[in-house]
Amino acid sequence: MATRVRSSALAILAGLLLAASVPPFGWWPTAFIGVAIWDQLLAGARPRARFLRSFLMAVAWFAPTMLWMVELTAIGYPVAVIVYAAMVGLAGAAVPGRAAPSWIRWIAMPAAFTLAEITRWTLPFGGVPLASTAMSQAAAPLGQIARVLCAIGVVFAVAVVGVALSAAWERRWVVACGALAFVVALWGFAMVAPRGHEVRVIRAAVVQGGGPQGTHAATSDSLAVFRRHLDASADVHTPVDLVVWPENVVDVEGPIGANPQGTALSALAEQLDTTLVAGVTEGVDAHTFTNVAQVYLPDGSEGERYEKVRRVPFGEYVPLRSFIEWAAGSNSGLPSRDARAGTGPAVLHTPAGSLAVAISWEIFFTNRGRDGVLHGGEILLNPTNGSSYWLTEVQSQQVASSRLRAIENDRWVLQAAPTGFSAIVDPSGRLIDRTGISERAVLEHEVGARSGDTIATRIGPNPMVGASALLVALAWWLALGRPIPGRRRSSGSPSS
Repeated sequence: MATRVRSSALAILAGLLLAASVPPFGWWPTAFIGVAIWDQLLAGARPRARFLRSFLMAVAWFAPTMLWMVELTAIGYPVAVIVYAAMVGLAGAAVPGRAAPSWIRWIAMPAAFTLAEITRWTLPFGGVPLASTAMSQAAAPLGQIARVLCAIGVVFAVAVVGVALSAAWERRWVVACGALAFVVALWGFAMVAPRGHEVRVIRAAVVQGGGPQGTHAATSDSLAVFRRHLDASADVHTPVDLVVWPENVVDVEGPIGANPQGTALSALAEQLDTTLVAGVTEGVDAHTFTNVAQVYLPDGSEGERYEKVRRVPFGEYVPLRSFIEWAAGSNSGLPSRDARAGTGPAVLHTPAGSLAVAISWEIFFTNRGRDGVLHGGEILLNPTNGSSYWLTEVQSQQVASSRLRAIENDRWVLQAAPTGFSAIVDPSGRLIDRTGISERAVLEHEVGARSGDTIATRIGPNPMVGASALLVALAWWLALGRPIPGRRRSSGSPSS
């Protein structure tokens, strides 16, 4: 009983340390300690114990760091915590523990942890890649590994450092030093790996209209939101090559060009003599709307548009709508209309250059920013809207994701939000400027339009995922091939 209480307490401590490493807390070294404690909990444990300890750790990790989800779906929050904790539990069970020596466990543990993270970033309904250990390192040295192995490679590196600490606890100094040397070598390679190059410099402005936090589209005055951004745009200093507005601060029924807001946006682009990218939602019919980034050219005419591909489940569409509405009842708070999923490449061709686009939620996914850059994007835009969240968890984790996307693709990232956080991030992931919550502000900076791909942009996350699966398989092959302690082969057994 005492052993069970102690292991449960340590599992909770490990999870809380992982949670502390994630923004908005951002104490990134605690991630390594949390992983090291988790590894020690797996040592010598039976599969059921490995699962339960890992599950409990993940609950302590996700419960505080995914609290933002209550605002999106109160029912979905505990379900998501349990489902994603179960994924981590399965990862713990997948690490050989009972009869395997430590060195076999240390082969499998970082890989199993990496597979658990990529699974929850993908499933169900497209996954939820928030509260991740990759995010915890966005402002830390290990974040630079994303340039070669994407964000999922950062997760693997965090786990390897955790193994190093665990090995040091066991006084296995060769393993500890070897694991740290591997991560340092990987970081060093990332620092000298191929990057893009600057082709020209433009002046860009990110507009944040401000206003109260914790508001919802259904209960807000959409015209007031639009006017706040028009007013804030008066603070833009000219000449300026590119102005970025947040996601869906222009809310209309029917095509934007048939609404007075479209006329005002055209006039603004012409007045500033700039390329304006505005976040627009257009009601299509009683059941459908679009979420687009619409370009206005310096002469006031409409340019290209990008329609959001990766939608927010339960925020922009309801999976299994008929069943969910029946189960949730009439006061579910679910959106009445579903966003139509776009199908085009994530890039806009404008006089300011080719702009990769990841609208809001899409910035959390490696492959959305990567898609835009592979289609020629020279700068990455992230128009977003986090005004409905009463905490700053989503906003701060989104800034961390923008930093990871900047590192992965070696591109400047311009993040525009109506009430915060708006941000400008350089290609090394350095945060150049950021607004506060609810303030009216314009961020202006000279940014480089860049060409050329990083290794991460070229290969994507799949090689890291495949390597992790192979490492887990290797660990089990090694574990199953070893004799079980206490069982000896009879010397009199006949040979065949």
